[in-house]
Amino acid sequence: MKRHFKMAALSLAVLSSTSAFAQDSSEPEYKNWFGLSGMYYNTDDSRPLSLTEDGVYDDGRGVAFEYGFRFTQSWAARVEFTALDLDYVGGGDESGEMVGVDALYFMPDDAWFVFGGVKRQAVGESTTLGNIGIGKHWDIHEDVKLVTEIAAYHDFGEDYNDYSIKLGIAVPFGKSTPSAPKDSDNDGVVDGKDQCPMTPAGVRVDATGCSVDNDNDGVLNSVDQCPNTPAGTKVDATGCAIKDADNDGVVDSKDMCPDTAAGVKVDAKGCTVFDEETVEITLRVLFDNESAVVKMPKDPEISEFAEFMKQYPSTTAVIEGHTSAPGSEAYNMDLSDRRAANFKEVMVDMYGIDSSRLDTIGYGETRLLDEGNNAEAHRVNRRISVTVKDTVKVPEEK
Repeated sequence: MKRHFKMAALSLAVLSSTSAFAQDSSEPEYKNWFGLSGMYYNTDDSRPLSLTEDGVYDDGRGVAFEYGFRFTQSWAARVEFTALDLDYVGGGDESGEMVGVDALYFMPDDAWFVFGGVKRQAVGESTTLGNIGIGKHWDIHEDVKLVTEIAAYHDFGEDYNDYSIKLGIAVPFGKSTPSAPKDSDNDGVVDGKDQCPMTPAGVRVDATGCSVDNDNDGVLNSVDQCPNTPAGTKVDATGCAIKDADNDGVVDSKDMCPDTAAGVKVDAKGCTVFDEETVEITLRVLFDNESAVVKMPKDPEISEFAEFMKQYPSTTAVIEGHTSAPGSEAYNMDLSDRRAANFKEVMVDMYGIDSSRLDTIGYGETRLLDEGNNAEAHRVNRRISVTVKDTVKVPEEK
């Protein structure tokens, strides 16, 4: 099947893309090179027979000689002569040469290059070809480079395409003499190392070309309004100590909470950062058989429960009354109600807890902790139980 390789469009695309790159006028590392390469040449089987003396070319080999000149670090040109030997399908070969010129564009750091040009090929009938390609000069020695290239050729008159692969060596010469490094602001530090390229005349600088900072506070002497700041002191843009009265890391001028407690985490405004935490307390009080009297109202556990409710005044509680299994259901239900009500009375009268925060409910014998029919089971079942839980905000620690 006939291949349509639009060489003109591709050549224009390569040249347009290279012109889009920054125009590098820097001095090249070397000005010239001479190259010697071996070439594998693949021919298009659609090449007209009138150009091949009625035979069909298969592929071939060649030896290429080139001379190149670099105008800048990016742009170069070369002339190339190739002694070419093409095989016929079925046997035999024909020799000739190919001569041409190329323009080359080297990518930064000579990573690779693209090229395009024109060649005059004289194998059989002479013909003119346009070519484009890509290659690289590999550093194998200070004075020798390995050449690798892939190229495509197009005959605009006969509309066929050939391809080649080239491998060889190049010897660069005419290396550039490096110019003396520039020091634009005359501070004694060359521009390539000068981190402060516009230093005023007469200012003493360090190895980076910047004004010296005598008190090592990070503010240059030229703008330091407090040039003798003690070592380790935090300073502002003028080189003066930053005031932070509560030592929370936020300067007083920006601190919206100037009296933050020590050791707590603060936000950008200097205010305490809080985290939510769940607090909870559970109390169980036991009763004598058939009794609703709270025997030890000042028991430490009862006092602790009351203090918890005072500490968290938004909390409420439901006091649950319970009985053991013996006795009638109605009797036990009434007894459990009285037990819950009596404990609420202790909380209100003795500890000052607002009665609106406390509800009561009796469950009788319906929620036994121990279903055994013995004295110990009856003892633990005669009880009230109450749980208080709240979500509070506590300061985060640093």
